[in-house]
Amino acid sequence: MKYILKGFMALAMIVMFAQCTDKKSENTADAAPAAVGGSTNMKIAYVEIDSLLTKYRFCNDLNEMMIKKEENIRTTLNEKAKDLDNEMREFQRKIENNGFMSAERAEQERLRIVKKQQDLQQLQEKLTNELQTENQKNNLQLRDSINSFLKIYNKDKGYSLIISNSGLDNLLYADPAYNITQEIVDGLNARYNPAGNTKK
Repeated sequence: MKYILKGFMALAMIVMFAQCTDKKSENTADAAPAAVGGSTNMKIAYVEIDSLLTKYRFCNDLNEMMIKKEENIRTTLNEKAKDLDNEMREFQRKIENNGFMSAERAEQERLRIVKKQQDLQQLQEKLTNELQTENQKNNLQLRDSINSFLKIYNKDKGYSLIISNSGLDNLLYADPAYNITQEIVDGLNARYNPAGNTKK
């Protein structure tokens, strides 16, 4: 089975956090204005997504939960596959040693094993699809949680644009003065309640 969680971090990393606001010149003391296209009223900041996802407890809890679920699925499928393999070996042994009372009985056993093999394949597909569906739901939850916080955060900060930055994206250089990653991580973790999930 493919490692489903690889897509979990990858999808979250490409989320762009663009928060436009009517506040153009308020709270300029929070960060130096970035001159873009000749404008000195636009405030821009960036968040390092790799770092945010590593430090955000909600993301870590979701990731840990998905790892446990995948391990449980793998264990279940491996046990069933082992049982099926033993039955196939036993069937083959009986065929070679004329262990069946009749050809009809041997065919019945063969069909039963084929059906069990098909059922196992269907179970694997079902469990894998369920895991992928839950993974997608978690991605949306994570994205909504971050975007929801940024809207609240930006009411006071008044940034025109908050962009994401990961190691391989097209933001080649950014002044560390515009890096608000730790502020965002601290704010997200402060309002995260594992028992009641994340506040909206």
